[in-house]
Parts: sequence; structure tokens; C-alpha cells
Amino acid sequence: MKKIVLSLAVLAGLGLSACAPVSQVKQPEPTVIPAKDLNWIADKVFKNETSGNPALLVVWNDREEFASLGIGHFIWYPEGRRGPYTETFPGLLDYAKSHAIPLPQWLQNRTLRGAPWPNKDAFQRAQNDPEMNQLRNFLQQTMNIQANYMSERLTRALPMMLNQLTPRDRERALRNYQAVEKSPRGLYPLLDYVNFKGEGTSPTERYNGQGWGLLQVLLAMNPVEAGPQALAEFARAAEEVLTRRIANAPPERDEAKWLPGWRNRLGTYQPQSLLAGY
Repeated sequence: MKKIVLSLAVLAGLGLSACAPVSQVKQPEPTVIPAKDLNWIADKVFKNETSGNPALLVVWNDREEFASLGIGHFIWYPEGRRGPYTETFPGLLDYAKSHAIPLPQWLQNRTLRGAPWPNKDAFQRAQNDPEMNQLRNFLQQTMNIQANYMSERLTRALPMMLNQLTPRDRERALRNYQAVEKSPRGLYPLLDYVNFKGEGTSPTERYNGQGWGLLQVLLAMNPVEAGPQALAEFARAAEEVLTRRIANAPPERDEAKWLPGWRNRLGTYQPQSLLAGY
């Protein structure tokens, strides 16, 4: 397998160097993560979202209007509903089908219809249903496929993010992206964060006009060279962006309660954590 080099793949497709001014960025070709790195990333994301508990591959969190499924807790809204956050579970099903991964029969045609549970109560009542057990088994057996889906999402997200920026900001965001990506194990924080808090391009994912996705983190970073310092700067900028989100959030959402868990996750991006035993 070839090593995944996302931002350089974008530039190569345009005939640009990393130092050239960035024009409108086109969609790159999908790339493949080597199996060794794929296993490691899948395990890290799985532990981030579930603390390593397979039962938590299928959850519906309090105060949320959607199920969270898989190693990345991919969002699935009930049938006929939409919300402010990007729905990602149907994309996983489409990705699995495109790679000839067998789906449980009841999931075959659900991508356009939405989740079968109208609310959390219905979801909880269905915990022991055959369909729920099939879903758990499918998610437990396809962790690497889910990690590859996350990498494809990041590949698709990068040009969308850059195209929202002025040329000056576009070049700055790309340089910061490359600094993290070129760092040892630097792909993991990029993949994990875009799955954790999104690309930062959706106008519905804003408080007081300010987003909290990967794009906002890249813009919050100070210029830095690849290496441990880039990993540390990415983690610092991510905490800055999420702390700002909490300050901008409606008070009734009480988002400050999530900050300790968010900081724990961001701690896995720090070089002392990420490079231990590397």
C-alpha cells in the first residue's frame, strides 16, 4: 500500500508546490493508509470515543437528537429529521458498500431513510433487538474500514476548507496542516479532530458566527515546523478553539461540562503521548 499524504496529494493534482500560492483547490484522488498505521489509528479513535468498551459503539447521548455509532461515533439522525451537525453514518454505509463490505440486511436501504429510532427512548428499548445486535457486530468487525472512511472524509474536507479562505489565509492553513501531517504520527490528530468536531465549513456549526472545526484550529495555530512542536501547537490551538466554543455557546447547553473530556482527548495529540514508544 502507498502511504497516505493528503495535502501533498491535493497540491500534486494541481501542479503546485507547497510554497506556491494556492488557487481554488480541486478534489484529490482517495489515498490508502498502510495497514500498520490504520490499525493504530482505528484503535486510538475507538478508545477516544468508547474508552475501549465495544458496548459503546452504539449509543444515544443525553441531550442529543441522534444516535452515535462506530469508532468515530458517526452521527445518524432519525428518519425524516435533520440537525445542525453533519450526518456521517450514512456515508460510512455507502463507503462500506462501495468496498464490497457486507451490510446487515436491514441496513441495505437505510442510507436515504435515516435511523429507525425516532428518539432516545425508542433507541433504548431496541437494545436487545436482533437488528441492534447485528449493528453492533458490524461495527465491531469493521473498525479498519471505519478508519479508512475517516481518512477519505479528511481527503474530501481539505479542499472544501481551503476554498472558504482568502488566498493569504489559505496558504497559512495549508502550511499548518502540512506541518502536522509531516510530523511523526501526525495524521492521527488530523483524522481524529475532523471526526470529533468536523471540518469547520458548515454554517450551522457556529456559535456567534464562530466555528470549532479543523479549519478553525488550523487558523488558530502559530507558524511551526513539522515535528513534536507541530503536534503540541495543534493541541494548543484545538483547546483554544473549543474553549471559545464553550464561551459562545447558549448558556442552557452547559457545554463547560464537556471540557474535561475534550481536554483528555486533546491530550492524546500531545507529542509526549503520541510519540511514546514510537
